[in-house]
Amino acid sequence: MYALSTYKIRFFLSQIKSKKMAKIKHHNFLNTVHEVFTDAKQAGVLHLYAGGKSFSGRTLEVNGRELYHFGTTGYLGLEQDSRLKEAAMNAIEKYGTQFPLSKSYISNPLYKELEDCIKEMYGQPIVITKNSTLGHLGVIPSAVDDNDVIILDHQVHWSVQNAAKMLKSRSVPIEMIRHNNLQMLEDKIKKYQHSKRHIWYMADGIYSMYGDYAPVTELMALSEKYPQLHFYFDDVHGMSWVGKNGTGYVLDQLGELPENVLLFGTLSKTFGASGAVLACSNPELYDKIKTFGGPLTFSAQLEPASVAAAMASAQIHLSPEIYELQQELRERIDYFNACLSATELPLIDQNESPVFYIGTGMPKTGYNFVNRLMQEGFYVNLGIFPAVPVKNTGVRITISRHNEKKEIKGLVDAMEHHFPLSLEETGTNSERVFHAFKLEHKSQSKSQASSELIIEIFNTIHQVDQTMWNKYMGGEGVYDWEGLKFLEGAFQGNPKKEHNWLFRYVIIKDSEGIPILMTFLTGSLWKDDMLAQAEISAAIEHERKEDPYHLSSMVLSLGCLFTEGNHRYCDESHYSNKEAIEALLELLEKMEHQFGAKMTVIRDFEANTSWHETLYGHGFLRVQMPNSCSVELARIDSVESYIEQLSSRNRRHFRKDIQPFLELTQSEIFSKASAFQTQEFKRLFGEVQKRNLGLNTFSFPDKLFEQMNENELWEFVVLTQKGKPNSILGVMFCYTNQNDVYVPAFVGMDYDLLESYATYRQLLYRTIERALAINIPKIDFGMTASFEKRKLGALVHEKYAYLQTNDNFILEMIGVMEGQQ
Repeated sequence: MYALSTYKIRFFLSQIKSKKMAKIKHHNFLNTVHEVFTDAKQAGVLHLYAGGKSFSGRTLEVNGRELYHFGTTGYLGLEQDSRLKEAAMNAIEKYGTQFPLSKSYISNPLYKELEDCIKEMYGQPIVITKNSTLGHLGVIPSAVDDNDVIILDHQVHWSVQNAAKMLKSRSVPIEMIRHNNLQMLEDKIKKYQHSKRHIWYMADGIYSMYGDYAPVTELMALSEKYPQLHFYFDDVHGMSWVGKNGTGYVLDQLGELPENVLLFGTLSKTFGASGAVLACSNPELYDKIKTFGGPLTFSAQLEPASVAAAMASAQIHLSPEIYELQQELRERIDYFNACLSATELPLIDQNESPVFYIGTGMPKTGYNFVNRLMQEGFYVNLGIFPAVPVKNTGVRITISRHNEKKEIKGLVDAMEHHFPLSLEETGTNSERVFHAFKLEHKSQSKSQASSELIIEIFNTIHQVDQTMWNKYMGGEGVYDWEGLKFLEGAFQGNPKKEHNWLFRYVIIKDSEGIPILMTFLTGSLWKDDMLAQAEISAAIEHERKEDPYHLSSMVLSLGCLFTEGNHRYCDESHYSNKEAIEALLELLEKMEHQFGAKMTVIRDFEANTSWHETLYGHGFLRVQMPNSCSVELARIDSVESYIEQLSSRNRRHFRKDIQPFLELTQSEIFSKASAFQTQEFKRLFGEVQKRNLGLNTFSFPDKLFEQMNENELWEFVVLTQKGKPNSILGVMFCYTNQNDVYVPAFVGMDYDLLESYATYRQLLYRTIERALAINIPKIDFGMTASFEKRKLGALVHEKYAYLQTNDNFILEMIGVMEGQQ
């Protein structure tokens, strides 16, 4: 019932009519990914098709243009080696296009030779799998026992995370740490070292987006300190281009494969064929995985052509030639690094892998940059959500032996030329990009905002003209001028940091001083699990008994956690409207940095807002909020008349579910409550809040209720048992906005008597009755329990929010926890 601001990919809310928490919009994550990919597809940078009648690896044809290929994962170019091609063709001629039988029964005639070759490469027993995704699905559930725990690096590949989540059904705990954060990893190890047999840390050897490494040496040192620590490395992007026999980055760091490490490599990508390989030096564990590993048993085996091509590649890996190929690639990587070092391009991680990432920040800048490079004759990959945070969009560039130095230099020259042009054309600057990736940026960039705009920022509502504010922002929620004055008083100067909010008021005017855009923002502490499943919040709350600020972050939001509604005035007919929106978004980036916020939320939009394209281009994701409800009371003179104009179905609901209980209670309106009543109101609100883990927020400060009791614009609709005035069943906390809107901001209820007196339904009815009695034409009924409000004639409105996060860690961590509790 009480107002909220929202930001997560999955949205949940409380059904206050009962003790149960009901989740909503559980498919929001997939919807959001679909929207992001659709946006990129429409920009012409995703879901493309290569053309042409042949493929060399050096170039590829896109939309009729021949482009130099800087997006391959075949770093050594072996997929074009004539020996692999010839072996594949011969295998098809001899054995057909496939060997349609499970490997558990019999493998095709080439398998044994391939297994022997790969085993020789690793010097350890191996398992060949159809691909790495199916391999993870087969190996992880077999390797991890019920008495183990899994810890995931939050950037480990999706295929590893997906396979690990299968173990939720066996009640295996799954934790997540921030990328390469060894201190956080050790904290998790300490949490489980006395209760779990094995602690599995799962990570990539080389990460596919930024090309950075797992800290293998430091991790092995940690395992010496904690013997139950085991590792599961997915090193498919480290294969072939580095290490003895091309066995990859991780084994190159390890030297020998210890028994506490499971290592996944690939026979595709740089290896040039198809399939994946698991290396395991623990004989008992190897036998367990090899004997039965889910997809390893039931999935189709590699086709003869793939096995033969892999054998040909393995022979190259076992020969001195592999080191010549590695050196040729190393020269190209070093040359690309040297060319980049002479520029100011935002290279996100400087390393020696063949994977490079140039940040663009906003998606629309990334689209623009990729398209410009394609026009210049270069193909690169777009890095976009969910592979990276939306505001960390960029281009992933991969270097291969196919690339010649003149093409590498040409790409760098093209990027250096077009990067500032992309920034300018999409209304941003390099300083904002460097800030998004937390990179040092020495030169200062000018704001893209129009010099004709007048941007005013105020730290308190007292600095804002009351008449002007109410003209443009009044008449909705608790954020007319008087409402914000009240909120500033309640949420400042409190002992606890979660009860102190930073308020900012933004007014953007044209050169004549006419407002184009107006809004207010708050910076406040949110629980990261605010809208996660109730079971997840319950588990996190258990940890908060020791650390009350565990998993909490500063958030910058339009509006605040107390209010709901439009939260902004925008004159969309004004010729500078788009410039004003751009100026606001640039200002939000600066405020986010000033406040130390981890997320920015722009709230309460209708489905078809004109802001959508702009917000998406700036790296905001759209998520659907709980529906908002309102009641129109104009030209209705009594509550009896209101009930009569309801639909027949809703009238039956009133007669059956509300009217019989009215005789059991009495309702009173208090503009000023006694000390006893005020304490009861606090307690009853606490009853609602502590049960509302589906909307898990910090508490409100005590002085909020005291100041509410002293403010003439607030009153309390109080429901008591008939004849027992001190037996308070429930209370609705109501604000009057300029005599135009009645706002039942939140509710308190005695849950022991909730169903006996239909308390919530009665309070809804009594709120309508009160608004009619004081001639207020509209009620803003808030977001929760819309089903109950609709039955009393409320109009239901779809609402959306747009959010921008610094990283995906919290979203992914909540996703990992779902289903474990």
